This record gives sequence, C-alpha cells and structure tokens, in this order.
Amino acid sequence: MRDLQEASDPDIRGSVAAMNRAAQSACEIAIQTNTDLIIMKSNTIVRISPEELRQDSLDI
Repeated sequence: MRDLQEASDPDIRGSVAAMNRAAQSACEIAIQTNTDLIIMKSNTIVRISPEELRQDSLDI
C-alpha cells in the first residue's frame, strides 16, 4: 500500500493534514471538557484521560 502523501490526487494528499488537525482538535476539546478520548491504537481501543492529554501537551 502506498503512503497517502504520495497519492496523485491532491485531495488525498491533503487528507493527511486534515486528519492530523482533527486529531489535535479532538485532544483540545477533550481537555477543555474534561472528557476521556477514545482512540484505536494497534487494533486495540485505548482510553486517554484528560490528565494524560495535558501531560502529553506539556512534553511537546
């Protein structure tokens, strides 16, 4: 499977950045609303607490 960044369609190439922006926005909203973020990581459902998200944002 090819990397999306190498796709010939510019909309497909741009979708990677859009997904990253959406993920960042979801993290920010979870912190603001004190809500756990649920993600899929390596085919496993993972719950990330707002405290963990805050700590991760400090590590950047």
